Amino acid sequence: MQKVVAFGGGRGLSASLRALSRLDVDLTAVVTVADDGGSSGDIRATRRVLPPGDLRKALVATADPSRAEAAELFSHRFGGEDFLSGHPVGNIVLLSLLERHENPVEAVAAAGRIVGSRARVLPMSCTPLDIEADLAEGAGTRTIVGQHDVAVADGQVEDVRLLPADAPACPETLEAIAAADWLVFGPGSWYTSVIPHLLLPSLREAIAASAARKIVVLNLSEEKETDGLTLAGHVDTLRRYAEGVRFHYVVSGDARTLAEPGSLNSAAQSLEARLVAADLAADGVTHDVASLAAVLGKLLVEDGG
Repeated sequence: MQKVVAFGGGRGLSASLRALSRLDVDLTAVVTVADDGGSSGDIRATRRVLPPGDLRKALVATADPSRAEAAELFSHRFGGEDFLSGHPVGNIVLLSLLERHENPVEAVAAAGRIVGSRARVLPMSCTPLDIEADLAEGAGTRTIVGQHDVAVADGQVEDVRLLPADAPACPETLEAIAAADWLVFGPGSWYTSVIPHLLLPSLREAIAASAARKIVVLNLSEEKETDGLTLAGHVDTLRRYAEGVRFHYVVSGDARTLAEPGSLNSAAQSLEARLVAADLAADGVTHDVASLAAVLGKLLVEDGG
C-alpha cells in the first residue's frame, strides 16, 4: 500500500483528504498550526495550545462513514451568546485532549479514534505558530501579523514568514515524510495554508530530501490573499519558497487552465513538473471530490514508483 502525505489546512486540505480517502492508500495529513481566527483564535488568546480548528477539519474529512454521527458532532457549533457560542464541539474536545496529553500528536490521535479517522493527522509543528507577511502598499510595504489578517488584507503579498522562524517540526511529521511514497500539496489558501509547510527549515529540508513523488494541486478560484495572482503565479510563488524541492506534477482543474496554458505549462516545467489538466470544479469554487480522487488515483497507479 502506497504511503501518501497531504499538506495544507482548512477547507483545501479537507478536499484533498476526502479525495485521497477514497483510494487504497496509507494516508497521513500534515496540518498548519497558525490559525488565529474564529474559535481557534479565541482559544489561542487564553491558552498556549495548538489551534484546534484545522486539525478538527482534517479529522472530520477522514472520519470513517460508520462514525458519521461523531464527525457531525465534532462540526456542530454551539449556539447562544455565551462563552461557548460559535465554538465547534470538536475544538473543545481537542482543547481538552491537548491539555491532557503532553505530546500534541497523542492528543490529535485520541481525537482521531473518536471519529474513526482513516488517516494519521499530524500538526506540522508541535509549537503554535503565527504568520507574518509583507504586503505592497503604494510605493512601499506594510507588515501584518496573524493568519486571519493576512488572509483578508488588501494588497499583494510580497513575502511571508513564520513566527517563530526556527520552530521545530514534529518528529512524527518528519518520520512520515521520510517514509512517504507521495507528497501532495494543496489546494488551499496559498500563503497561509500551503506555503507555510515550506517555511519551517526542518520541514522544508525533509520535503526536499524525500524520494517521494510530489504533487501540487492548484486552487479553482482566487482568494483575497492571492487576488489577481494567475495560476502560473501560484506555481512561481511556490517555487520561490521551495528551494531544493523537486515537484513531479502540477494538477490544475478549472477554466483558467485553458486561458493560460503556455504560461502555466512553463511554470510547471520550472518546478521540473508535468502539468495535468482536468475538469475538477464541482461548482466553480470547490473541487469535486470524486473527480480529484480519480486524477490522483490515476497518477498513483501510472507512476507508482
